[in-house]
Amino acid sequence: MTRLVARALAFGYRHHPVGDGVDLDVGGGGVLCLLGPNGSGKTTLFKTLLGLLPRLGGHIELDGRDIATLPHVQVARHLAYVPQGHESVFPYSVHDMVVMGRSAHRGLFSGPTASDRARATDALAELGIADLAGRDYTHLSGGQRQLVLIARALAQDAPLIVMDEPTASLDFGNQLLVLEQVVRLARRGLGIVLSTHNPDHALRCATRVLLLKDGRLLASGRPDDALSEPALSAVYGVAVRVERLSDGQRVCVARDAAVAG
Repeated sequence: MTRLVARALAFGYRHHPVGDGVDLDVGGGGVLCLLGPNGSGKTTLFKTLLGLLPRLGGHIELDGRDIATLPHVQVARHLAYVPQGHESVFPYSVHDMVVMGRSAHRGLFSGPTASDRARATDALAELGIADLAGRDYTHLSGGQRQLVLIARALAQDAPLIVMDEPTASLDFGNQLLVLEQVVRLARRGLGIVLSTHNPDHALRCATRVLLLKDGRLLASGRPDDALSEPALSAVYGVAVRVERLSDGQRVCVARDAAVAG
């Protein structure tokens, strides 16, 4: 089983450290949710985990090997990336956008094969958006574009997927749609690393959480343990209360608010 492991990770830029002391471990079937306010260092951490930024300290291992020693193609075959948002200036079809996820399986100057195109079709169908295949990607809604980016990651056939705030700027319905797909993909055996600034999203889909503030971990563990009222209040700088609804689901509210069960 492919695993992504970081130990005592320090990350940031050469003259601008962002965070340090981060430990994480994710493998197939797990959803690791990185939680924190805007500006807490989540995106910089993700770029470091993906090898897009050199680490400033600590270790990152992919399948037991130092990720810095692996060719980019090999990393891409094990680790797919869904960015926070994507605005294409070219009118690619949805199907062509998803086919791009197959580039890690081709030679540098090779075009997509029939097998690549079939895999893209399967990925769209798996997410229930096969009807979008011929549509212009630039004309889709934000929620549809996000599902296409997830389909592109699926077509990559990597066992681990890193998602940088995949629900950002989406309306409530599309947020739930994306989170449902995250849970379903984990149940299928994929490992997911997901960032968000909304603790309710972590409560809905995570198997483990990391709470990040100013680049440092404040808490980590199972959602029921790590997402405590003191920890959430410290991360977000406001008084937070965690309520349990009649169906057992936990939600976060302001401390002076109440939730009807």
